[in-house]
Amino acid sequence: MNNLFDFDKEELSSFDFIVGTDEAGRGPGAGPVFAAAVCFVSCDDELIEKLSKINDSKKLSEKVREELFDVIKENCVYAIYQGSVEDIERLNILKTSLLTMKKACLDVLEKLPTKNVVVLVDGNKKIPDFSFSQKFVVKGDAKSASIAAASILAKVSRDRFMQELDKEFPQYSWSDNKGYMTKSHLDAVDKYGLCKWHRKKFFEKHFEKSQQLSLI
Repeated sequence: MNNLFDFDKEELSSFDFIVGTDEAGRGPGAGPVFAAAVCFVSCDDELIEKLSKINDSKKLSEKVREELFDVIKENCVYAIYQGSVEDIERLNILKTSLLTMKKACLDVLEKLPTKNVVVLVDGNKKIPDFSFSQKFVVKGDAKSASIAAASILAKVSRDRFMQELDKEFPQYSWSDNKGYMTKSHLDAVDKYGLCKWHRKKFFEKHFEKSQQLSLI
């Protein structure tokens, strides 16, 4: 935990604040992509202790992510946004993810007392058409406290969203697979077809393969 906050402190140098941003849901075949931005305006030993379990959201259990979700929100300036299925289909998933991170970051920046800020973006791409200082950080959710916190906010928010959708579309088992293209999810698509929450372009190869198999 100390290492993650130390990483952020090193990045501060000539800036007043750091904003970390990350997304959740680039891989699934259904549902929006979520992005979050986080700024820890102040940090002390008590906060570090509260967030001692923080890490890349993918490495944490669902229980731990849920525990950290409210703690993070109570101790930072944050924003959480969705990138719609329609945008994913129209723009592609990478552009939609970056656009959604941009919206979250701009929301947080509006809430800060100064714009002398650097944004740390998880991954290997910068946010396009963005006028503030930024750096991309490969595997940033395992290096930066602010990115790791954004990762958790985005992941928990998306998981909760998919659990709600599961009530309307139980045939796809989204409460369990969160929209990822598991075998059971693909089997359900073959049986029931796609719905409005599916990213149809993600299934093109699956349907091509199914058609090829049916011709054998």
